Amino acid sequence: MTFRKFPLVLAASAMTFVAACDANGPNQSQNTQQGAILGALGGAAIGAIANRNDDTRGRNQAALAGALLGAGAGAAIGNNLDKQAEELRRSLRSDVGVSNNGSNLVVILSQDLLFATNSTTVSGTSQNELLTVANSLNRYPNTTVNVIGHTDNVGDASFNQGLSERRAQAVAGILLNGGVANSRVRAIGAGENQPIASNLNASGRQMNRRVEIIITPN
Repeated sequence: MTFRKFPLVLAASAMTFVAACDANGPNQSQNTQQGAILGALGGAAIGAIANRNDDTRGRNQAALAGALLGAGAGAAIGNNLDKQAEELRRSLRSDVGVSNNGSNLVVILSQDLLFATNSTTVSGTSQNELLTVANSLNRYPNTTVNVIGHTDNVGDASFNQGLSERRAQAVAGILLNGGVANSRVRAIGAGENQPIASNLNASGRQMNRRVEIIITPN
């Protein structure tokens, strides 16, 4: 991209940034703003590349149009993530974690809450929580769902790997029973390979025993 057309692309992105960050406007949440900005930049780049054979003015106009379209799409995705995250936080127990990094939502359930020791049968309490997650997924259908099981490092690594896979499948099965389309859901076992805390103490091992439900916009 030449410097002659670069200013107009920046102007389009800047205009989108201002609109998204307006404290008095409707888009006041962080991820809606981030989605709009990333969408604008991506749309501008696509517009410029798709029209690379045009003259400078044509390429600038295409970049501007792409930025505006991309901003709208990105803002909509970010807004849906914000809304879904807030709904899940209100609906789920306080010991179920819900985080929103702007690209996806992560729902974290402790395996000690989900399962008895060495069991792959989901507890009744956790089944209710998972059906709440399933209802949310059905209200926001344009996402992909990865269910990832994790363990601590106590015991044989191959046993932990198999246990994490079976537990992920059990959680995914409840989401499917809650009406989530099979094509959206994938169960993955990570075993003991992705700790989020130290395995040298009981509290750290408890944090590492978990199932993550990662919800990613399509």
